[in-house]
Amino acid sequence: MKKTKSIILLIFMAILIVSSNGYADEKRDVYIVPIKGEINKATYNFLNHTMNKLIKEDPAAIIFEIDTYGGLINEAEKIKSLIMYSPIPTISYVNSKAESAGVLITIAAEKVVMANSATIGSAETIPNTEKILSMWRGLLRDTAQYRNRNSEVIEAMADRDIEIEGLVAKGKLVNLTSSEAVQYGIADLTTDSYYEMLNYFNLENANVQRIDESLQIKLAKYISNPYISSLLLTLGFIGLVVEILTPGFGIGGTVSIIGFGLYFGGNILAGNSHWTSLALFVTGLILLVIEAIVPGFGFPGISGIILVIVGTILAMDSLGIAIFSLSIAIIITTIVTIILIKMGFKSKMLNKIVLDTEYKDEKGYLSVDSMSQYMNKKGTSITELRPAGFIDIEGIKLDALSDGGFIPKGISIEVVRVEGSKIFVRRL
Repeated sequence: MKKTKSIILLIFMAILIVSSNGYADEKRDVYIVPIKGEINKATYNFLNHTMNKLIKEDPAAIIFEIDTYGGLINEAEKIKSLIMYSPIPTISYVNSKAESAGVLITIAAEKVVMANSATIGSAETIPNTEKILSMWRGLLRDTAQYRNRNSEVIEAMADRDIEIEGLVAKGKLVNLTSSEAVQYGIADLTTDSYYEMLNYFNLENANVQRIDESLQIKLAKYISNPYISSLLLTLGFIGLVVEILTPGFGIGGTVSIIGFGLYFGGNILAGNSHWTSLALFVTGLILLVIEAIVPGFGFPGISGIILVIVGTILAMDSLGIAIFSLSIAIIITTIVTIILIKMGFKSKMLNKIVLDTEYKDEKGYLSVDSMSQYMNKKGTSITELRPAGFIDIEGIKLDALSDGGFIPKGISIEVVRVEGSKIFVRRL
């Protein structure tokens, strides 16, 4: 009898445990976190903040919804580490494409799912030097081996020299369709349905929660793009030039403030820099204005140029990208400035430091070097000309050069040619 009661009690406890586990599974969430667009520091900051927050929620899993052409390798490596060492089960879902740096992020997750029309591959670095490629291949290979993916196929996505029979010839990069990704051991499943995906990984009872990027993150990712940064810098500098060349405060100043504001604001939001870069830039502009007001070019002007350049460079995450953006902006601004000046735009501010007063012969002004009035005049050599010497014309002593060999002292001469301040004579 006691034995029967014990068995019944054990069965009852087992039912309670199973019921409580099922209830817990129903209550646990699965979060969908987007990884879209260019991979940059803003992307990493968003994912780092999101994952730190989700760890406290203890979800059943995180699904990274990936759609990217790639981006910065250093930021992709940091994102890879976030995903790979997460205490939460992770799933990468490529719903469109995972190219370049997106490959590393995708294979960092425990599970990989591809949408039916998705692709993955083409992970060649730019620039594609031997040193960078070797590092990149090692990073991809290590991640693939850690997650038991086909490391040879993954490496062939980045290196054209790798040949895989039946898949890719030498000189080509691997880019797989969803079915090929499953076939070659890169993905676990192809589906367009989250319901099917959750069932496949025994998460059918979970509540699906989607986390979207905030407007701040979207703006930061967009503005921190090197090409957009170059455009904003160019607009800022061109607007500044237009404001200097036109009287009053108008459209040029407005465009300049918007351009520089978005450039620095976007990079600060993206985490590429701090307010220090903006402070340096503004200080540099103030010094340049002081230099424009005070005649000459000295310490304020030199310091202002240096601070503007340093502030602009510090606003970007990468020195190479910063120099690229600044160079493009300076070249385009210089061209626009030359065009505006040729069109007749002039600045009262610049006139204070640039001498543009004209002294014309018609108004009675003659250059001290002008000797054209002595053309065809006759006179006498007062020294020997070998070929240089002195001559006298109408009682005026002048420097002269012989145009026909040696001329002794006291010989009558005639001016036969004048070149600027040089007088050429011949003996009569």
